[in-house]
Amino acid sequence: MKRILILTMMMVATATYAQQFTEQDSLRGSITPEREWWDLNYYHLDVAVDPDKKFISGSNTIRYKVLKKNQVMQVDLQPPMTIEKVTQDGQELQVAHNGNAHFVHLKKIQKKGDFNEIKVYYSGHPKEAVRAPWDGGFSWKKDNKGKDFVATSNQGLGASVWWPNKDHMYDEVDSMLISVKAPKGLMDVSNGRLRKVDKDTNTYHWFVSNPINNYGVNINIGDYVHFGEKYNGEKGILDMDYYVLRDNLEKAKEHFKDAPKMMKAFEHWFGPYPFYEDSFKLVEVPYLGMEHQSSVTYGNQYMKGYLGRDLSGTGWGLKFDFIIIHEAGHEWFANNITYKDVADMWVHEGFTAYSENLFVDFYYGKEAAADYVIGTRASIQNDKPIIGPYNVNVEGSKDMYYKGANLLHTIRQLVNDDEKWRQILRGLNREFYHQTVTTDQIEGYISRHAKIDLSKVFDQYLRTAKIPMFEYEVDGNEVKYRYTNVIAGFNMPLKVWVDGTAHILKPTGKWKKQKLDGDLSTLEVDRNYYVDQQFLP
Repeated sequence: MKRILILTMMMVATATYAQQFTEQDSLRGSITPEREWWDLNYYHLDVAVDPDKKFISGSNTIRYKVLKKNQVMQVDLQPPMTIEKVTQDGQELQVAHNGNAHFVHLKKIQKKGDFNEIKVYYSGHPKEAVRAPWDGGFSWKKDNKGKDFVATSNQGLGASVWWPNKDHMYDEVDSMLISVKAPKGLMDVSNGRLRKVDKDTNTYHWFVSNPINNYGVNINIGDYVHFGEKYNGEKGILDMDYYVLRDNLEKAKEHFKDAPKMMKAFEHWFGPYPFYEDSFKLVEVPYLGMEHQSSVTYGNQYMKGYLGRDLSGTGWGLKFDFIIIHEAGHEWFANNITYKDVADMWVHEGFTAYSENLFVDFYYGKEAAADYVIGTRASIQNDKPIIGPYNVNVEGSKDMYYKGANLLHTIRQLVNDDEKWRQILRGLNREFYHQTVTTDQIEGYISRHAKIDLSKVFDQYLRTAKIPMFEYEVDGNEVKYRYTNVIAGFNMPLKVWVDGTAHILKPTGKWKKQKLDGDLSTLEVDRNYYVDQQFLP
């Protein structure tokens, strides 16, 4: 039955996206029968890191709740890492290996409602990151003094590139302990709060008390120094901690002032920071940065913008450190609200790219924010749909970032009530607090609370690569108009300007006529709508 299910999903995905997928893609990307019967409860990841040999070894204790009877459990770990053995209640278990997937045959009868655990022992030379964080794995670097500077990054590639786990986004572990043995004289910084340090072995124990997605778990080892502050936030006092290389301490104290500014803006727009219990951290790393939960990594070289560049081309992007704002924005959209399937990755990246615009809005005003988000349209390729194929661990177009942001900016215009829009964004984080979701859930929530049927808008911008074209002709004081390059039923209202006066038109795929006052040669689509326009003389 399992093989039939996998083959069926592969054929559907292949027919839809004209791509070929393998059994390994489906074992990684689908909720297999060996995954669905158990629910993650707790991890204890215990690992020793040896930078000289680029080698790690250790174990992961996996505690789970039995949802229904089954005796085979899928655990994921990618070669060249190897599972040495798996035990339950002290007994070693048989493991059948199939690429990245490892099927553990349990001896103990798994009874519905029981909480059980296995311990997976593993070791190996994990994949070395080529271009972190995009081509991730372990980054084995040195700081300016020749000391080891080590970090992990593995979104997309999968956390199983360096530790054994249930490597599918639909099931987040409820809490976890991360124990990392680091080289003498160096510190490990991971997610959550530091519980203790075993000085004899230089092992750091970090505890995460909130649900966390696998790719958000990280190791960062370096000659770190710490400073921090108390932030008076919506849920009380939030610890904001910063770990940077020793030589960068004074520079970071000035530059990281963007962090509390970020927190103030995003709590306004999105609601309370979702992980007060685990604190908020910025951790310097030897790559650009990523959204590891409560342990956001930073490598933007203490520059404003994106490594000193303004991705919007407007100047507003140089008012803030891109990595601090963008990666921390993921604490709400990625870490609080998490996609179930990477095909819906726009829920992470579209909203977080949009958060850059909202940060500008909070500090510099609505028009500046509009300049910023509209400026990012230059990066949009419209090469393929934003939403990818399901169940095979494949994301959609990279347009998920700024096309996603401009979709949300357009919807803000349709809502036409900024406070209502803010409450929708806050409501999303409240409704789906610490949950994994589908895009359908997000789309449905926005439509219901906006009291607008946005289904065709989402379908147009997320499920096609086509941008609506507003075509119009002018005859005296009458304009004739329609949409082209749209899906059937697309009828998004559109604001246009004539002689400085706004008018709302309701185009469809069919020609309409409407009389408008003023010089119709000045007609322009409002720039805040992500729509092309064409005058037909």
